[in-house]
Amino acid sequence: MVTSSVGEAQAQLGGLIELAQQGEEVVIERAGTPVARLVAYQRERTPRKGGQWHGRVHIAPDFDELPPDIGQAFGVR
Repeated sequence: MVTSSVGEAQAQLGGLIELAQQGEEVVIERAGTPVARLVAYQRERTPRKGGQWHGRVHIAPDFDELPPDIGQAFGVR
């Protein structure tokens, strides 16, 4: 694990990113207190699956109809 102050991290961001890409964990500190962790990005390997909300969401039949009072408030005729 590599530790860096905020100022050092700003000056050496490219190098710290390289370390993270190599698998190193970089901890950024402010006044000696850890405030952020820089690690390599890991893509999700499993494809996303849709349909989790199927049957849970109901859209009213008149969803696309604009009520007259709302239309008048916005100047739509």
